[in-house]
Amino acid sequence: MKYFLLFSILFYNFLFANQPKEVLLIHSYHKGYSWSDDISKTIEKNFAKYKNIELTTVYMDTKRIDDNNYIKNLAKLYEQQFFDRKFDLIIVSDNNAFDFMFTYHKTLFKDIPVLFCGINNFDKALLEKDGMKDYMTGIAEEVDLEKNFELISKLHPNLKNLLIINDTSSTGYAIKRDLDPIIKKYEEKFNIEYTDNLEFSNLKTKVSNLDNQNSVILFVLLFKDTTGKYFTYKQSFKQVKEVSSVPIYGLWDFYLNDGIVGGLLTSAVAQGEAVSKMALEVLNGKNIKDIPILEKSPNLYIFDYNELKRFNIDISDYVNNPIIINEPSSIYKEHTKFFIITLLIISILTIIVVILKANIQRREKLELALSNRIEFDKVLINTIPNPIYYKNIDGKFLGCNTSFENLVNCSKNEIIGKTAFDFFPLKVATANTLIDKELLKTFSTSTSEFTFYTQSNEMKHIILNKAVYKNIDGTVGGIVCIMDDITERIQQKQFLIQQSKLAEMGDMIAAIAHQWNEPLVELSALVQDIQTSYLLNELKEINVKDFVNDSMVQIKYMSKTLSDFRNFLKPSTKKKLFSISKALNEINEIIGKQIFYSNIIMNFNYENKDEELLIYGYENEFKQVLLNLINNAKNKIVENKNEDNKKYKIDINIKRCQNFNTIEIVDDGGKIDEKIINSIFEPYFTTKESGTGIGLYMAKVIIEDKMRGTISVRNDENRVIFTIKLPHKKV
Repeated sequence: MKYFLLFSILFYNFLFANQPKEVLLIHSYHKGYSWSDDISKTIEKNFAKYKNIELTTVYMDTKRIDDNNYIKNLAKLYEQQFFDRKFDLIIVSDNNAFDFMFTYHKTLFKDIPVLFCGINNFDKALLEKDGMKDYMTGIAEEVDLEKNFELISKLHPNLKNLLIINDTSSTGYAIKRDLDPIIKKYEEKFNIEYTDNLEFSNLKTKVSNLDNQNSVILFVLLFKDTTGKYFTYKQSFKQVKEVSSVPIYGLWDFYLNDGIVGGLLTSAVAQGEAVSKMALEVLNGKNIKDIPILEKSPNLYIFDYNELKRFNIDISDYVNNPIIINEPSSIYKEHTKFFIITLLIISILTIIVVILKANIQRREKLELALSNRIEFDKVLINTIPNPIYYKNIDGKFLGCNTSFENLVNCSKNEIIGKTAFDFFPLKVATANTLIDKELLKTFSTSTSEFTFYTQSNEMKHIILNKAVYKNIDGTVGGIVCIMDDITERIQQKQFLIQQSKLAEMGDMIAAIAHQWNEPLVELSALVQDIQTSYLLNELKEINVKDFVNDSMVQIKYMSKTLSDFRNFLKPSTKKKLFSISKALNEINEIIGKQIFYSNIIMNFNYENKDEELLIYGYENEFKQVLLNLINNAKNKIVENKNEDNKKYKIDINIKRCQNFNTIEIVDDGGKIDEKIINSIFEPYFTTKESGTGIGLYMAKVIIEDKMRGTISVRNDENRVIFTIKLPHKKV
């Protein structure tokens, strides 16, 4: 009998091993969904050793589309697809496939045994309907919300806020129903916020604003937001994870490796293992009615080592024998310090043996060279007579030379750490701060000029040359500035300008003589007339009044001439906007008569007749330049004039350009020799026997150095044209 039983078993196994078996696996969701993929992989792994089992897998894709028409069309497709197929067993995964099988078992898969797995909210009474208990058994899927809440509260004793993220899928609604009593139980311990109705961007904002010290997230499901936008499980969780700074717990194992801490997880692998075992029993001949339903979901405590470490969570006191993924190997863990110390010792010894001596020698050379260079730079900078300083990007002085110390009358220790506002007037410091900000943006260089009074009330004219410097790592270090004290040069130029004015004194006095000639003749006639009236006894009161009025007119005219002459001699102290026509009229008042009596016609030609043209600069110095050029033209005409009484001309043309106002002084008294025309602006160059050679030189200094314009000369046939271009606004 014994041998017979043994033979029967061996023979039966032989038949099973060779008889083809067809199994249909229907997934509720889509390929690529981790839960479904893990179940498939587990079943395939367990079936792989049996060559006679042919597994066919289909996906209903109900995460993306789930309406009645779609399900009906899917049933038609399966009817056509499996018309001539005879399956020995059907496995359905998750609720949608389970419901589909209930509806279409009789019409599509009549009398075929069915195993289910991953069924949420399983009710055993369902199998009583239509006698399905004779054809169906399997494994329920149940997330253990109570134990996960208990776990979270123990691992986070100071928890204040728990955010639960869910969606409105059928699974999501089922879990929401189970959550309600648990939320009521725990809401006295900490604040619980449940959300399944937020647009995704709003959800991300809510997550990012969580307090990272006392908050936790329980991530349930999220495949659609309120706008109907579909997400894969990875897409939704990844975006939440990116903005979260708090621990995230889950209910399913497919979120592992994506960033959840873990928990008591419903495992697709465990579901796959259990249903594979049942499937082999059915295929081996066991009646499906004899296989009990596994109502308790095979959930496992699974945690991610990296997340536990990140949030410093210790589970050892609360969970026994958990599965921990991504944990370093135990050998390395036990001997980590030994490995690290060994590697460090080997590295240090290698460095010491191979490069220590060479490194020390190299360092000594570099330190010596650096010390010598630093000492040299100190001496060099302090030897330079120009004040030099450098400061950081915040405008605080980092160092300076002796000349700068002398300029601000402070020691280097008193200067370092302070700003320009501590040593210079507010206006000067503010202007330089704006220049510094622009430099730091453009990484360019800058040249500017300012005037200020020292603590001893000494006026200083300074030119600043600035540039941005960088640190060795390429970051911006700050600004270095070399200051050029041009006070003495300014004073020398001003002296030369005054000297040039005095050199014009002869022509000025002659001009005044011409100006006074007519009023003096007029006054002489008035005096003679009043004397005659008195001798003839015809003098009346009205005659006296007329005499006084007429005399005062001539005297005021003479007084104005003296006032213009006195104003001309005054140096201008500040740049300002002034009228070209006013300056020319005042010059005409001084020398107009002299030009007229020299038989010369002087014309003022304004191209922009209806516009008041302005110049930004020094008014008196500008008038000095024009006076010098007009006098030079007059003197040349007088020297070269023949006895033919020809009328000569001096034309002064004024016009406005885009950035400049242009003044041309044109005379027809003969051209300048081409050999010397390029030298006439040089200091002390003159063709006159009694000339000083500083008139045209000072004209160039005034126009180009002081007023930022240009002056040039050229011949045009028998005419000479001096062209002056000056800015009509501050530059």
